[in-house]
Amino acid sequence: MKTILLSAYAVNPYHGSEDGMGWNFICQIARFQKVIAVTRQNTRPHIEKYISENPSPVYNNITFLYYDLPYWMRFWKKGSRGALLYYYMWQYFLPVFVKRKKLHFDIVHNLNFHNDWTPSRLYKLNKPFVWGPIGHHPRIPKDYIIHVYGKKQYMLEQLKWTTKKFFWNADPLLRNTVKNADAILAMNSSVTKVLSIGQENVFTIPSVSCESHGKKIEKSEDEFNILSVGRFVPLKGFDITIKSFARFYHQLHEHDQSRTKLILAGDGPYKSYLKQLAVDLNLGDAVKFIEWMKREDLKNLYAKSHVFLFPSHEGAGMVVAEALSYGLPVVCFKNCGPGEFIDDNCGIRIDYTRYNTSVTEFSDAISKLYIDDRTYQRLSEGAVERFKTQFDWNIKGEQLTEVYDKVSRYAS
Repeated sequence: MKTILLSAYAVNPYHGSEDGMGWNFICQIARFQKVIAVTRQNTRPHIEKYISENPSPVYNNITFLYYDLPYWMRFWKKGSRGALLYYYMWQYFLPVFVKRKKLHFDIVHNLNFHNDWTPSRLYKLNKPFVWGPIGHHPRIPKDYIIHVYGKKQYMLEQLKWTTKKFFWNADPLLRNTVKNADAILAMNSSVTKVLSIGQENVFTIPSVSCESHGKKIEKSEDEFNILSVGRFVPLKGFDITIKSFARFYHQLHEHDQSRTKLILAGDGPYKSYLKQLAVDLNLGDAVKFIEWMKREDLKNLYAKSHVFLFPSHEGAGMVVAEALSYGLPVVCFKNCGPGEFIDDNCGIRIDYTRYNTSVTEFSDAISKLYIDDRTYQRLSEGAVERFKTQFDWNIKGEQLTEVYDKVSRYAS
């Protein structure tokens, strides 16, 4: 059993997304290895509370250390404001903190943030160095943003992409991170392209996963619920969700309309816009907006749904793994995010073409799943199988054990 020193900036067992992934990765690694997890001070109350409420023998393999920069170096940080800059500084000084602790470990692993344009200096500790999973949200195609959300939002997206390109091409610390990584864990295929690296030490391990609920979900035949979950921002493509559903819905007979619903679970700055869009498209009660809910309530929502509609432009998507675990066929873009998480055995992937063409093709995909019981059943069964083989959290511990064994052999 090896000892792994992890840097996990974001850890919270009560949250999803980056924080929840940080917690689950730590626990999965600790199934097979000793773990020293270095995280921030503000994570401590949540970690200690969860451990006291949910005892597990795996905690015996985990030592948490809590580290922050002195107040005079972080007084300006407020919540998410300045988070990336602070993370950059936190990573820069982390090796000094570790050396002062005089810790003994075999491998260092920079776990999160899960992006490929902020560096790590853990390689300075002179141990085999694992970086990731890392990835990024690809650029949203111009046609899919400017005509819907306007020039201002398009310029903001361009600015984000330019910032990433600057770091990829000009940041010496990032270049050193890539150069010194004995293993790079990539969320998807785009990482090797943007970082201009070969495949020899790259392992494709998506950061998204979820727990198995261990039972077959029976779907009601008296209704047809289409679900989409996420923040109401341009990246998620909810405008296409609503427009494609509207085209599908208005082609149905009145009886079929009465049993068909689109459920949008989430919140965000474009909520009012999306609600008005549903009104403008004459969808009435066929569209239901639900704000963020408790985890158990969200699970019930997945269980009662039949299709997961997710025209997101992102490079990840925890909700895709969750949908697959409940046997929901996924309809998404054929991109480097959700489009690589699913295959043709568990969903329908739509090529990027033109905006209105995509709306039509998403709508046709929904119609196919509604009309063709054979196809629906095949994809539903394929969704469960895809989850079991790719996105069950228990797989991650086994995958990382293989990576650690390989980097140990490289070093010997």
